Amino acid sequence: MAEIIQERIEDRLPELQQLERIGLFSRAEIKAIIKKASDLEYRIQRRTLFKEDFINYVQYEINLLELIQRRRVRIGYSFKKDEIENSIVHRVQGVFRRASAKWKDDVQLWLSYVVFCKKWATKVQLSKVFSAMLAIHSNKPALWIMAAKWEMEDRLSSESARQLFLRALRFHPECPKLYQEYFRMELMHAEKLRKEKQEFEKAKMDVGNLEYAEEILMGELARIIYKNSVNIIKSAEFHVSLLSIAQLFDFAKDLQREIYDDLQALHTDDPLTWDYVARRELEIESQPGEEPPTTKQTKVAEVGRREERCCAVYEEAVKTLPTEAMCKCYINFCMERFAKKTSSRHLRGKRLERTMVAFRKAHDLKLLSEFQYKQWSELLLHHDFLTEALEVAGAGMELFRGSVMMWQVKLQVLIASKSPDVAMLFEEAFVHLKPQICLPLWISWAEWSEGAKSQEDTEAIFKKAVLAITGGDSVTLKDKYLDWAYRSGGYKKARAVFKSLQESRPFSVDFFRKMIQFEKEQESCKMANLREYYERALREFGSVDSDLWMDYIKEELNHPLGRPEHCGQIYWRAMKMLQGESAELFVAKHAVHQAGQL
Repeated sequence: MAEIIQERIEDRLPELQQLERIGLFSRAEIKAIIKKASDLEYRIQRRTLFKEDFINYVQYEINLLELIQRRRVRIGYSFKKDEIENSIVHRVQGVFRRASAKWKDDVQLWLSYVVFCKKWATKVQLSKVFSAMLAIHSNKPALWIMAAKWEMEDRLSSESARQLFLRALRFHPECPKLYQEYFRMELMHAEKLRKEKQEFEKAKMDVGNLEYAEEILMGELARIIYKNSVNIIKSAEFHVSLLSIAQLFDFAKDLQREIYDDLQALHTDDPLTWDYVARRELEIESQPGEEPPTTKQTKVAEVGRREERCCAVYEEAVKTLPTEAMCKCYINFCMERFAKKTSSRHLRGKRLERTMVAFRKAHDLKLLSEFQYKQWSELLLHHDFLTEALEVAGAGMELFRGSVMMWQVKLQVLIASKSPDVAMLFEEAFVHLKPQICLPLWISWAEWSEGAKSQEDTEAIFKKAVLAITGGDSVTLKDKYLDWAYRSGGYKKARAVFKSLQESRPFSVDFFRKMIQFEKEQESCKMANLREYYERALREFGSVDSDLWMDYIKEELNHPLGRPEHCGQIYWRAMKMLQGESAELFVAKHAVHQAGQL
């Protein structure tokens, strides 16, 4: 092994001598490089190889290359790159080749190799890297796409990119992403040829020897890919994605029309088709012969007409395809348009009216989801249509009696309308719903009661909730209960609630920290109480929370009635209880704190 390492170090000597001779590095720096290189070489020549050693080797060489570049700029010397940089690049490539041969399945390693070659190596070398990578990882379409894009965009080789896509499709004949990118590539190729031809014609150069077939210039190759792909992938979403790509190229109008017509013919039973067709009405300009809108009023009127056309398509869609998914598309469109800002009250009113019509139609067809009932109720509530909101919330609740969301919506409307039946509906909800999903309702009830009822009523609700909600959900409830107690009755009330809950596990760290904070906000902050809260918190979280121990130590040091002599005991208790990273973190924080005290 020593002979191999010595030989490889000797191979470096010419480049190192050049670095010293031209003044980029000093003799001392060259010696440091040799020492570091020897260590790195030893690590990658061992019998047992580790991937990290190869990565460290490569990273060191890359850092060296970047340092050389910076120093070249500083002294203005740009010669001898063949003897210096190229030598290092070839060495790094050799390390990458060994590593990728040893750990063939590590995609990240291959990608690092690709990134290095893109920055430092030649295009020919990178093509070889892609070929080696794809020979092993042919099952990953994203890598084929990456290689083809590089051939197309960096090497400017449409033919190489095409060959890669064709090979990739043999491995992945049903991969939508491959077809999309292949389709895009052929359109880009056609656009590039069109621009070349225009430039030649502009310069009045003879293009007789160059082949510019009209079919290729019009995107015929992309059309062939489109036809083949839609025969294999029969999906409206895929069809729309190809149409979206084609629309990026102005010369492909005929292809766009063909894809659009096929979409309507092949996927009439898919809501996405109707959604796309409807939304397309927003993009259709004024009819030929019509004056384009110029004033603010005519622009608003034009937007209104386009939206009317969209809604007409949606209305037809819901008749043709009465499904929940189709109604959702219609409602989402109306909600999006209503959310758009406009200074026209008339247009805003029309958008609200259309949205209500869409919701009502879906409701009549019994095709509304619980979330859409919530949307509808909240929209009505926001515009003070309380009677209608109550009716909609009631209808949604009847359909989805097991949904906490729908009970919350109904209660929200009742609270907004100041109904006397709020408390009764809360009680009814707990009868119909499973206890483990009722936490949001208990919290809503307590929050409502705090503003509408007496302190005794609110506390009674919290007490019922604590008994009804168990497990992890009860943690949030206890935190809310403690917060309310402090807001409504001050420290004395909060302490009483804390004591009533202190054995009712589980807790959160915040539950104890809140009490610590409440105590510290008092004029006569008692150290005995702080110790009690810290001790109870550490009983629950002392094995995982290093901050609690650290704060306890600081409290003993800083409080007027603290006992600094207890800090050592607390430190050793922490070291016994904390495990792994928590213990290491605690030691580090304690050391920093002690240094700050000196």
